[in-house]
Amino acid sequence: MRRRLTVLLGLLVVLGLAAAPGSAAGFGTIDAGGQSREHERLTRAALSCAGAAADPDCFQPVTMDQLAGHDREFGAVGAPDRDELSDPAAHCDDADYLAGVYPHTRGQATAALVDCLNHVRMRFGEGLDSARGLLGPDGEVQPAEVDLTRGCRSREQREDRAKCATLDAFGRALHGVQDFYAHSNWADEPDPARPIGDENPPGLGLPAPSPLLDLRGAAAPDPPAELSTGCFVARDEVPGVGECQLRVTHAALNKDRGQIDPVTGAATDPTTPRGRVGDNFAKAVAGAVTETRREWRDLRSELVARYGTDRGGRMICALTHDDPVNDCAEGNLAAAVAVVAGLAVVALGAVLWLRRRRRG
Repeated sequence: MRRRLTVLLGLLVVLGLAAAPGSAAGFGTIDAGGQSREHERLTRAALSCAGAAADPDCFQPVTMDQLAGHDREFGAVGAPDRDELSDPAAHCDDADYLAGVYPHTRGQATAALVDCLNHVRMRFGEGLDSARGLLGPDGEVQPAEVDLTRGCRSREQREDRAKCATLDAFGRALHGVQDFYAHSNWADEPDPARPIGDENPPGLGLPAPSPLLDLRGAAAPDPPAELSTGCFVARDEVPGVGECQLRVTHAALNKDRGQIDPVTGAATDPTTPRGRVGDNFAKAVAGAVTETRREWRDLRSELVARYGTDRGGRMICALTHDDPVNDCAEGNLAAAVAVVAGLAVVALGAVLWLRRRRRG
């Protein structure tokens, strides 16, 4: 009963914000109020075994449900829209800047970007720490720590299963980096029919992944001079009001809403003003998908670097498989690695054979 009330309250909060002129929640988490579960759908396109470019360490269906969300469940990626809505660092907001006379300096904008980066780095680190509990002292998968027969609970409900805690932390990190592409001008372009200004900031048109979002390091970001995210207040509109008066607002810059194919990642039917300019919504989604895959590669690399090849590999298996007790046992894992290695050798041999044939 308590869990249902928590989910209901979260839905009411998100619906309330979605009904407002703008929402700092970023890509959507629910199927209402103009949202179409954008965070869930792009996460599935990036990391699901059903995704268009699934990698060998893709997430199996039940585990993906816990990471991305499903039905009325927010999942780990959607969790910040339930309990971190008021924290701009969780959504990469308030790093707004515009060249010339502007009420928010480049230094203040960069400081807000640093807050976002530090926040998602913290979540990334929490995921690495929580993964330790997946295995026992001899490297065996701990059944109680990977059991998903009851869904993962949210942070405020004191989830202590290692797999759920790791997914929660990693999902929250993904939320922030995905919002970076929806809330910033990193990948987009301005409306060519309107003058550049706080209501139509410049776009950078840059590719993903962004070097600013390296979650493994500790270096401060060095953003392009014109990089901006949107200033957010509860009355989010264009032009800005309150603290966001004369500033680039979330409402002016976000590309949060539209349809995303959860298999291919194809993005269509944008509904926000900035998202409807050119291919801005599709660029934001493509950037977020690419970034999500990069962060998962980096998490795997860090698990191996911290815990060793054998334990790190088994942790990765435990995080992605729905039945890790059986699938990630030492013998099974070694066999899986051997199969992948064998396929790689066969592929390399085929490439070399084709090259020799062409030369001949």
